[in-house]
Amino acid sequence: MPTTIRRTRRLLLLLLFPLLALAAPPSAASRHDYGDALRKSILFFEGQRSGRLPPNQRVRWRHDSALHDGSGEGVDLTGGYYDAGDNVKFGFPMAFTATLLAWSVIDFGKSMGPELGNAISAVQWATDYLMKATSVPGVVYVQVGDAFRDHGCWERPEDMDTPRTTYKVDASRPGSDVAGETAAALAAASIVFRGRDPSYSARLLDRAISVFEFADRHRGAYSSSLRSAVCPFYCDFDGYQDELLWGAAWLHKASRRREYREYIKNNEHILGADDSINEFGWDNKHAGINVLISKEVLMGNAQYLESFKLNADNFICSLLPGIFHPQIQYSPGGLLFKVGGSNMQHVTSLSFLLLAYSNYLSHSNQHVPCGSHSASPSLLRRIAKSQVDYILGDNPMRMSYMVGYGSKYPMRIHHRASSIPSVGTHPAHIGCKAGSKYYLSPKPNPNLLVGAVVGGPNLSDAFPDSRPVFQQSEPTTYINAPLVGLFAFFWAHPGNV
Repeated sequence: MPTTIRRTRRLLLLLLFPLLALAAPPSAASRHDYGDALRKSILFFEGQRSGRLPPNQRVRWRHDSALHDGSGEGVDLTGGYYDAGDNVKFGFPMAFTATLLAWSVIDFGKSMGPELGNAISAVQWATDYLMKATSVPGVVYVQVGDAFRDHGCWERPEDMDTPRTTYKVDASRPGSDVAGETAAALAAASIVFRGRDPSYSARLLDRAISVFEFADRHRGAYSSSLRSAVCPFYCDFDGYQDELLWGAAWLHKASRRREYREYIKNNEHILGADDSINEFGWDNKHAGINVLISKEVLMGNAQYLESFKLNADNFICSLLPGIFHPQIQYSPGGLLFKVGGSNMQHVTSLSFLLLAYSNYLSHSNQHVPCGSHSASPSLLRRIAKSQVDYILGDNPMRMSYMVGYGSKYPMRIHHRASSIPSVGTHPAHIGCKAGSKYYLSPKPNPNLLVGAVVGGPNLSDAFPDSRPVFQQSEPTTYINAPLVGLFAFFWAHPGNV
């Protein structure tokens, strides 16, 4: 055999070795109860609810909160979700959470069994709020609560006495990013409710159309208009262009109107569809745009959008273990890792795209070309499953990173309501600074926020389980949202990996 051929084969084996390891049959330790994980991942959202809680609320240690939100502006802004362990309602990540929950139901709802109703309720708790936040034409309310004052306190949402300041974008203070994401969420949700509540679905789509028109007509980043309020918490670091394409993509999927298809094609390069294609999260939608639009290409319905599929293929290749990419790493224990805080948000959102794309490829009988070899749909599913299994306990710490799942999980999560005695057990008011003793306590949280997935371990697979280390111990809605679809699929298809 010629030397060059031997070297080439040796290189391919080195590249493929981690992939072959992922292809091995699962051990007994990795056979998880994905149905239980699905139920708990949805239950978590009930613990994040703001506003007046319904009679069927299952997280009973939570109570009504923030019942006067928006009153200073003469609008009703009650409801919605607290994004993480604080008591502010940030519209940007909430809208992204709603979009991903809706996408989970659209693609994997048939696999959710008895949990489908709860997943739909989780979507509607967000969209009911987003409809309120967009009820004034030409205005999108994007935040409720003074984040700096809120972060200076450690108190239950039921007790909070910090200012519930409202922040909005309009023609004079544009916010195409948060408005574009809101339009995407409403459009995606309209698909969820199309056959279940046609009237609500139509209202969601109509509102999505008007909000997108506002976002496109008055272009600008909300973190420029409202920098002092939204930065550094949910500052838009990657620009508003991706949200405009993202909103148009979901509007096209929901409405099938030619104008949105033409918008995507005409603005593909202007709005930078090929930028940062291995990013996907509340701030950067590029990889999600490419995967979402690629479904049309793979189905043979939009060959003129082939460039989006090429971008999606490149994104998928960048995630394969053993193929070097400067922004993607894997920990020694096998966890996908991107530099920055709350790594688990990247793990769950990128794994969701791997799974979604694998299904689109399977239906079109295609693979992903990655240099001199190709990645099969089953390989993409195995990589996604390896990340899900890591979260549920197949990791060097031998712990689940989902609260309430398994025998060992985080007990001191960075979450105000979870860490302070509930109103039911401690009815007296606990003020802003009075909660500090609970924040600093080494004791486990008194209220179990079942289903919460925390920021996770560091690149060395170490996890301190410490409330003050918020980058690793804080749960967020946008960590959990992609997991709903992932758990549903692996629950319904235990052998399809």
